[in-house]
Amino acid sequence: MTNFGVSMFPTDYAIQPIELAKEAEARGFESLFFPEHTHIPTSRRTAWPGGGDLPLEYSHTHDPFVGLMAAAAVTEKLKVGTGILLVPERDPIVTAKQIASLDMISGGRALIGIGAGWNVEELESHGVAFKDRWNVTRESVLAWRELWTQEEAEYHGEFINFEKSWSYPKPISPGGPPILLGAESKWAYDRVVDYCDGWMPINGRGNLGAGIEQLKGACDRAERDFGELDLTVFGMGPQEERATEVIELGFQRVIFNLPPAAPDVVLPLMDRYAELAEKLS
Repeated sequence: MTNFGVSMFPTDYAIQPIELAKEAEARGFESLFFPEHTHIPTSRRTAWPGGGDLPLEYSHTHDPFVGLMAAAAVTEKLKVGTGILLVPERDPIVTAKQIASLDMISGGRALIGIGAGWNVEELESHGVAFKDRWNVTRESVLAWRELWTQEEAEYHGEFINFEKSWSYPKPISPGGPPILLGAESKWAYDRVVDYCDGWMPINGRGNLGAGIEQLKGACDRAERDFGELDLTVFGMGPQEERATEVIELGFQRVIFNLPPAAPDVVLPLMDRYAELAEKLS
């Protein structure tokens, strides 16, 4: 069975998270995802991977956990997720608590899509060198899992270190919410298998079919069951043929993209996506 969700940059000038979440659940969507950027340095030295000028929404996002908690509070079944969380830009101990709190208060509805970031100067503002971002990401996730599962948690790595500590609440989801890696590089597949629960690529950024095969190969090398992975694709448009293709590739969750705009723009498009989801279900 394929699940369908929506994602949107939660900005200060668009439909707000509470209304968006209510409307998404009313239309039967399984999940709602919010991305993040803590800030955008005005130097703009780093080119946007999407090409062209950086869209306005990148510098206008709400904090994802505030937005997602608001969404969870006004819904009953809607899963709430980050898509994606920029892990190296966050304190690992604080973030582990935020994720655990979201998961507990929402009743186990959290999904955590993660990435390491692409903006060099944004990472530098957080004291992280671009070359270290993936190592910091890995250590952060491993540290989260210790904090979520151990009564007295500790972690000692190259970038993250803390002594035995108590940290509550613990997530409702066993072992913590699913961690989905949002990346499409040649290294992404081994990273998924190493420390994540699934893969969450962006539609249109690469060959998803080839990516699935590489992910299967990474699972074989690590002796991990490919069938246990959560396969989610986000950034999808209203094209039925493309949605059918990714479902046939084995993606279990399809996330449709919404523009950060007013309700009169967002809701009709959400209606269109809901009709497509029903047709494909």
